[in-house]
Amino acid sequence: MKLALQNLRQAGQTARKKLSRRILHWRMRGQSEAEILQAERKLRGVEQFDKLQRADIVVVSFGKSGRTWLRVMISHLFRVMYGLPDNAILGFDNFHNLNRSVPKIFFTHDNYIKDFTGDYETKQPFYGKRVILLARDPRDVAVSQFFQWKFRIKPTKVAINNYPPMGSDISLFDFVTGDNGGSMQAVSDYLNLWAKEADKVQHFHLVRYEDLRAEPHRELRKLLDFMQVDASEEHVNDAVDYSSYENMKKMESKQQFRLAGGRMMPRDKDNPNSYKVRRAKVGGYRDYFTDEEVEVIDRKLGETLDPLFRYK
Repeated sequence: MKLALQNLRQAGQTARKKLSRRILHWRMRGQSEAEILQAERKLRGVEQFDKLQRADIVVVSFGKSGRTWLRVMISHLFRVMYGLPDNAILGFDNFHNLNRSVPKIFFTHDNYIKDFTGDYETKQPFYGKRVILLARDPRDVAVSQFFQWKFRIKPTKVAINNYPPMGSDISLFDFVTGDNGGSMQAVSDYLNLWAKEADKVQHFHLVRYEDLRAEPHRELRKLLDFMQVDASEEHVNDAVDYSSYENMKKMESKQQFRLAGGRMMPRDKDNPNSYKVRRAKVGGYRDYFTDEEVEVIDRKLGETLDPLFRYK
């Protein structure tokens, strides 16, 4: 009963957000696309800023950095620890509403708050928060962004996040090295600002996707310690096993998390590139380029990315 009410509450919140955006577009009819997009970004920023203010823990990451994997891992851990319903997935305060021992966790790509605050140079709204930055090699992220743009992205997200128009004839290399919302440079700019601001955040923890892949038990334990979550080794082991690549792929195929919207559902079950869980390979970007192209990509990254992240 409690879960059913929680699902209704979440559905109501989603419906209100969609309605508010439709009303915005109706009110601004006749104005330029740029003005409408700016207004919608600000509206989304208001929604994100509100959650940020109320959150106990914030997980920030650029899109396609492994956020869904981490979310599934932590969701399962809390489900086991507190006897929460199977297949439920963390969505800000839904687990907290079922059991007050679970913190309110805000997962965000941090891509609209600045449009509300007008502050594009700092992370001041995050300074007093307990912040986890999930980083991933920008080369792998940009390749994943290409397939996201080509096979999964919602049409409403294309222009608002500066992706090339859908159907554009653009190569993977040009996408990765170009100037768009999913390029390697966009990822580096995002991470560089966080590197510059990290020391100003009261409680800051960096977790690299690659480290989480290599040592999932160790990295999850460090993450939980930072979150002040007292989990047993059995809970940690169970969460890691549950969120393995093989099991994540199987759960997406079965649409096990369909109540979480499109987050864990393929756009086309016959196209492996349309799956949320696609390859999860560290350094997999090299498989798509010639040696000469890899050299160009690696040099660009070395020239632009802050050494804090240790990607060379």
